[in-house]
Amino acid sequence: MTRFLLPAGAFALLVTVLFVGVQRAPEKTVIPSALIGKPAPVFTLPVLGSDQQFAADSMRGRWYIINVWGTWCAECRNEHETLLEIAGSRVLPVIGLNWKDDDKAALEWLDQLGNPYDVVAVDREGRVAIDWGVYGAPETFLVDASGTVVYRHVGPLNPEIWSRKFLDRLPQSAGGGGS
Repeated sequence: MTRFLLPAGAFALLVTVLFVGVQRAPEKTVIPSALIGKPAPVFTLPVLGSDQQFAADSMRGRWYIINVWGTWCAECRNEHETLLEIAGSRVLPVIGLNWKDDDKAALEWLDQLGNPYDVVAVDREGRVAIDWGVYGAPETFLVDASGTVVYRHVGPLNPEIWSRKFLDRLPQSAGGGGS
């Protein structure tokens, strides 16, 4: 019986140390992105519901956000109202990246809930999302006028996150309050 006490005690100590470390971590929900401060991935994809193509480099010279979403994503539905508010403010273009989704389902979703996107690029294979470092939806990236990724948010947007994490990073000329 005593031969099990040492491993059990070591395991309990390890669990305690990990629990305390996680609880004290300053930014538990922040997942760093290797793209921050680097050029945004360049891509050309079909536009949802159209024969046209969207080239990301057409956004050069303007600040914009790119929002990765799918109809299969429950949290994407939770952030949709916030995206509609952002689009209505016309502060920035909102580019949708419809990730590994069915075109018909995506079009029906936007018809039912409203379309916050200036354009929706369709990433059926998920290759562009990989270039962006996406591993789950929703994810939203802020890209500056030079094409550099400024910020990445993992999870659903809400008005507080939009204000604190996105608008505060915009220069006055782009409609933000930050520098």
